Amino acid sequence: MEKRLIITVDGPAGAGKSTISKILAGRLSYIYLDTGALYRAVASKVAENEVSADDERQLSDLCAEIKISLRSIDNDISIFVDDEDVTEKIRTQEIGMLASKISAVPVVRGTLLSIQRKTGKDGGIVAEGRDMGTVVFPDADFKFFLDAGVAERSKRRFTELVEKGESAEIEDVKRDLMIRDKQDSERGIAPLKPSMDSIVIDSTDMSIVDVVEKIIRIIGGKNL
Repeated sequence: MEKRLIITVDGPAGAGKSTISKILAGRLSYIYLDTGALYRAVASKVAENEVSADDERQLSDLCAEIKISLRSIDNDISIFVDDEDVTEKIRTQEIGMLASKISAVPVVRGTLLSIQRKTGKDGGIVAEGRDMGTVVFPDADFKFFLDAGVAERSKRRFTELVEKGESAEIEDVKRDLMIRDKQDSERGIAPLKPSMDSIVIDSTDMSIVDVVEKIIRIIGGKNL
């Protein structure tokens, strides 16, 4: 029987993780796990209930009650919170920043860790996030860390927001990215960094196709 791999793709915001991981999963007929969406889902509930991101007791209560599920719809993964499809509504800059902040809270990480590992327990998964290769799947078959210069990442995120019809200023997007980079890399729990055995890919001057093909070549020789 062909082994179904666990492949992790970590990196900062705007590095191309989501797009590349989704395409890669499609090419391999694997599950695509967008772990950032899980944190955004919790963040959306935090915002909805006006819970302070610094109040660990309230966050603990919220995590004890929240029901998050991943469902495959039309060959894509949708995320539900308490039976509401929140896949689209969680993709705002504000929710992204809040997700980054609450991701440093142990109870939030613990709540989502079990969901992530359960999803990947049988392999056949491309897991994208910020600590997939370091914490969630430390024994993954292949670990990739995607990076890109902050100017390029800002441009990509700005384009994404404009295409969604959201108002945005490039300098504001760049500032928010730099703040999020700082939050993610300096948090005490599972800071954003490549694992010792990660393959680092700088996508600054690479197209999406180029990155996907490079990953396929790396994992393909004796595994596919």
